[in-house]
Amino acid sequence: MKLNCDMGEAFGAWKMGLDDQIMPFVDLANVACGFHASDPYTMAKTVALAVEHNVTIGAHPAYPDLVGFGRRNMDIAPQELKAIIQYQVGALQGICKSYNTQISYVKPHGALYNTMMADFSVLETVMKAVSELDKNLPLMVMAVPEAEEIKVMAEKYGLTVWFEAFSDRLYTDEGRLTPRKEPLAVHASFELIEQQVTQLCETGTLTTSSGKQLAIHADTICVHGDGSHAVEAVTRIRALVDQLNGAAVN
Repeated sequence: MKLNCDMGEAFGAWKMGLDDQIMPFVDLANVACGFHASDPYTMAKTVALAVEHNVTIGAHPAYPDLVGFGRRNMDIAPQELKAIIQYQVGALQGICKSYNTQISYVKPHGALYNTMMADFSVLETVMKAVSELDKNLPLMVMAVPEAEEIKVMAEKYGLTVWFEAFSDRLYTDEGRLTPRKEPLAVHASFELIEQQVTQLCETGTLTTSSGKQLAIHADTICVHGDGSHAVEAVTRIRALVDQLNGAAVN
């Protein structure tokens, strides 16, 4: 099980996240590409930091929504959305090339991510965008009960999909994230986070908001690098996942 984290989400003088402290503890860095956060210099610094710590780099494209941090829904025609995604991935790929590295996957951000998991026609547009750039780039999507349907869609475009689960988010019975505006949508205690991570790794299940046991397959777990307790949370999750990975090998 690998840990992924959204990175490079500062913008100019506005700071976001604790990238320098979090990067050593993750496997995959989802680097913002300028449309919901980041700027060229921030992208370059984030790529350099990932290279320093041997962390795999992924593009984290979003709706063009700097003011709303990419968390607001936008009604965008498929051809325009495809171009928006390709523009962002291409920009990050150019910066990666200057550091003798490359993008290794794509993970959409925020409202774009949530919309594509609710509306598979949007997911198909995202798949088209990625496949036209490079069919060897896996697309990271949410681990949901419809995983087999998503795999079939991805095969149509010659893509691999990586399924991710979230360490600190409450799930609905449908296997989607509880909206952030609702109470208890984000786990507030280390104990709840560690319990969810352990359950994911050991049984391939999640406990939903109603107490239902939901079976999902996850290739990676998303951790968050912002917040007052982010560093402690990520270091604890890293230690726990390493322990569980070791137990699985043995």
